[in-house]
Amino acid sequence: MSDLIAIVYPTEPKAEEVRNRLLELQKEYLITLGDAVIATKTDAGKIRLNQMVSTTAAGAVSGSFWGLLIGVLFLNPLIGAAVGAASGALGGALTDVGINDTFMKDLAANIQPGNAVLFVLVQSMTADKVLKDISHYGGIVLKTSLDETKEQVLRDALQKATS
Repeated sequence: MSDLIAIVYPTEPKAEEVRNRLLELQKEYLITLGDAVIATKTDAGKIRLNQMVSTTAAGAVSGSFWGLLIGVLFLNPLIGAAVGAASGALGGALTDVGINDTFMKDLAANIQPGNAVLFVLVQSMTADKVLKDISHYGGIVLKTSLDETKEQVLRDALQKATS
């Protein structure tokens, strides 16, 4: 079962720094991430999501490959690739992988402009080592699906860095 953790940082670069560190920890097999998204709020109040993977681009690449393959079979590879890329991009844009976009936008609406929320979907982790590594970045826990004791440990670890 995966756990969702949402942490508010004062700036987007700080949230990006933490996300990059989590990705490095994943390479060290200390954490397994299902998704990691940064949400920011503009001065105009618009919420922008910075996804790890663009499903639109992935869909376009996949669609163009299959369209090219089908186009070769029917002796018109260019039209097949174009139609495949367009339909793949549309399918990718409509696909929501990982954390629900609407949920993230609704939660991020509560932050101050300029702040950033790092949403992390954790599949598994070595909690003591990961917390020790990211605690010095600080941040404020906005929401988690962790049980109360684990959530309090996370809050305490991040609180030490901000005070």
